[in-house]
Amino acid sequence: MNNRKTDGNKKNEQLEEFRVRNAGKPLTTNQSKKLSNDSDQLKAGVRGPTLRQDFEFFEKMSHFVHEPIPERKVHARGYGAHGEFECYQSMKEFTKAGFLQEAGKKTSVFVRFSTVQGSKGSKDTARDLRCKGVKFYTEEGNYDLTTIAMPVLINQDAMKFPDALHAYQPEPRTGMPTAAGAHDNFWDYVANNQEALHMVLWVMSDRGILRSYRMMESWSINTYLFVNAEGTATFVRFVWKPVLGVHSLLQDEAQKIGGIDPDFHRRDLREAIDRGAYAEYELGVQLIPLEDEFKYDFDILDPSKFWPEELIPVQLIGKMSLNRNVDNEFAELEQVAFNPANVVPGIDFSNDPVLQGRLMAYQSAQYHRLGSANFQDLPINRPICPFHNNTRQGFMRYRIDVDQTNYHKNSLSDNTPYTTPPEEGGYESYPKKVDGHVIRARSKSFDDFFTQPRIFWNSLSPVEKQHTIGALSYQLGSVKSESVRQQNVDILVNVDEEMAYIVADNIGVERPSGSQVPASTAYPSLSQTNTPKYAYSQRVGVLVGNGFDSNEVTSVLKTLEEYGVFVVIVGETLGKVTGSDGTQLKVDETFLTTSPYLLDSLYIVGGTAKRQDIFDYEVNEYLTVAYKHYKPIGIASTGNSYLRRSENNNMAGVVFYTGNSNFSDELVSAVAQQRFWNRK
Repeated sequence: MNNRKTDGNKKNEQLEEFRVRNAGKPLTTNQSKKLSNDSDQLKAGVRGPTLRQDFEFFEKMSHFVHEPIPERKVHARGYGAHGEFECYQSMKEFTKAGFLQEAGKKTSVFVRFSTVQGSKGSKDTARDLRCKGVKFYTEEGNYDLTTIAMPVLINQDAMKFPDALHAYQPEPRTGMPTAAGAHDNFWDYVANNQEALHMVLWVMSDRGILRSYRMMESWSINTYLFVNAEGTATFVRFVWKPVLGVHSLLQDEAQKIGGIDPDFHRRDLREAIDRGAYAEYELGVQLIPLEDEFKYDFDILDPSKFWPEELIPVQLIGKMSLNRNVDNEFAELEQVAFNPANVVPGIDFSNDPVLQGRLMAYQSAQYHRLGSANFQDLPINRPICPFHNNTRQGFMRYRIDVDQTNYHKNSLSDNTPYTTPPEEGGYESYPKKVDGHVIRARSKSFDDFFTQPRIFWNSLSPVEKQHTIGALSYQLGSVKSESVRQQNVDILVNVDEEMAYIVADNIGVERPSGSQVPASTAYPSLSQTNTPKYAYSQRVGVLVGNGFDSNEVTSVLKTLEEYGVFVVIVGETLGKVTGSDGTQLKVDETFLTTSPYLLDSLYIVGGTAKRQDIFDYEVNEYLTVAYKHYKPIGIASTGNSYLRRSENNNMAGVVFYTGNSNFSDELVSAVAQQRFWNRK
């Protein structure tokens, strides 16, 4: 994609005013004075001391040392892109939000994905909760929809946010670990704040180590209100469903990739968009009439509980496509500011206690991080529709308001800017009834901490359960305090006895004496087993040397590319490899510059190389890693020597070319399957 195009996107058309290309232009100071030398300070003689009058150096250096701004307390590490949302159908029956009024309506968006606990310098693939903030630039103002990659939250009241994050983030004495969570404080918090257990199980499942931001499902967690033009309100929760399905890494892969390529998720998103494989997500809503607030056996305002899709269906109402990469990471991704309080007419707030606290916290955080109340006038945060009010001052105020008056109400400016009646588009809060005593307490309906975690466990496939047990054993096995380890298996037993026993044995503590809660329900929607699977945009490494069968290989590569597979030619050295009839393939990566952990599948071609012994060793190493991680493998006619059937393998997910006229199609099908858990 040409990243300079606006493609009819209204936000990108607005941002064109602020995009500057410096290439081909003379170097100047910030005051536009042309520079003749940008390499040396002003000195008293070539070997003399530097002079204080060197304002060019002072401007350059002072700007440099002031460039960092406070990183986000949470969600510091992230990446994102521009895109567009298209409404599938009119939702006017439920909401008067303008961007949801008619099928085909398009709205510009900006999206930022992030981890939670890691610093900006942490790794993308850490086991963690991940978030997605979507800023809709609507014609009624900006709407910020913030979601996380699990349908449940770690706490039930915003008062607990500082405690949960203090425990989750690096240990205060040492600052370690970053974006890992495997330390005593975090698990001590979980054991002593049992509402946290539900989300922790989701993080310990495969959901905690996703394959790609393009394959991330995410939920609003909080309960909002839709309000229609007649003033009727409906409870609503939002969910983004990735078109490519929900896919994850294995724990070993996530740890290895974190060292090989800490920017794995960011690079994946950017490269996919550059190649035209735009990240797509369908927006779904779950709706509950106000009169059904108490219909379910869980409290719909409890953010630590999910709304089962099987009970409260997800209605898909639109699709978002991320189709343009950012031009400047700082100006766009670092300065973008999200706030769940940014809503438009037709969207309002429930009494969800976490949501209520979030409405207060985000604005204050942005004031601190971006240094001024004027952060909303930064290009990336600015709405596409005009905004007018009576604020005038503050750091970095560059808008020049020329009115005499800056107050409401007034006669000198005919009482403008004026308020707008709700029937003409002015925002009006839903007049929900509120009564009760002023009290610091929590509804008793929030108190069931184990039934939904048990349902989640019941819903996982045997492989997913195995992975979750492995994650719990690794994390709790890293905890030094035996008491904390014991406390955690003592609460895990409420979810599943067998699981708690295995974890207890693995981490060296006594098996717990409790028992699992009596819940037998399972929901297919909670397991990744049922997610869509495609070969499209999967990365297939083609391990090839000279002398390959040209007709065979070019035919296979053509089929892979027809299905949108990202083909990566891996060779001994950069340059080209030459086939049996002189056909040449450009080598994209060498065995040194990539890794089997960065590839989703392999196509083993083989061939000759200058250092044949090293070439064969590398091919076998790549093959071993791919095979033990259950990845699809294609074996060309010239690659048979690298993998042979034996008593120790069943070749599940391995496709051989020899004697197989359907090799290309079978390889594509295997690539789409992604993992073959029955492999041995």
